Amino acid sequence: MAEFVDIPSPGWPLEFGEPGRPGIVIVHDDYGRLPYLEAYAKSLANQGFFVAVPDLFDGRATIQAAGAAELAARLDPGFALAALDDAVALVRGHGATRVGLIGLGLGGRLALRLAQSGAADAVVAYYATLGDDEAGIIPCPVLVHRAGADDDRAESLAVDEFVSRLKEHGTPVTQHRYAAAHEGFANATMLELLDKNAAALAFARSTYFLQAQLLD
Repeated sequence: MAEFVDIPSPGWPLEFGEPGRPGIVIVHDDYGRLPYLEAYAKSLANQGFFVAVPDLFDGRATIQAAGAAELAARLDPGFALAALDDAVALVRGHGATRVGLIGLGLGGRLALRLAQSGAADAVVAYYATLGDDEAGIIPCPVLVHRAGADDDRAESLAVDEFVSRLKEHGTPVTQHRYAAAHEGFANATMLELLDKNAAALAFARSTYFLQAQLLD
């Protein structure tokens, strides 16, 4: 049976950094808003950003693959996108004139979908793409982090096709592949998924990308 844990401030974004600074909304993966995201957000705040980390699972998180699958299956995409739109509005309401999105796994797909609406000025997607049925123009720069160890031929082609579609639509896109890393490599709470070297490099690349897109 899947097990879940309750998290602080259920259903409400955690906030880090100085309000009014360029903003970032971090969108958690299938496991929920686990503690590592607070460290991630604080590190971004130290780089000059105001960061919000919403909770899409109504106060629940898990450290089990079965629990993650159950939480993801329960999530209503319309609700999730509305919650993320509210988080972006919250950040802009604090005075941010530019807002970026960072999404991991499930959160990466949601961040990419929200970016199609023009809500963001930049988006970073960890091990996430959009399929043909979700095709649409993303009118802001995109950074994609690929988990190379999971790149079988079908997966590799899907990512390549997604990146090609972005380029065809005129979206500036950068991608990085981490050859030895599996999906979830940035989830520092899940030690069996974590690849410290890949996570550190992806964080540095994400920070540089967002500084270039959001900071004056």
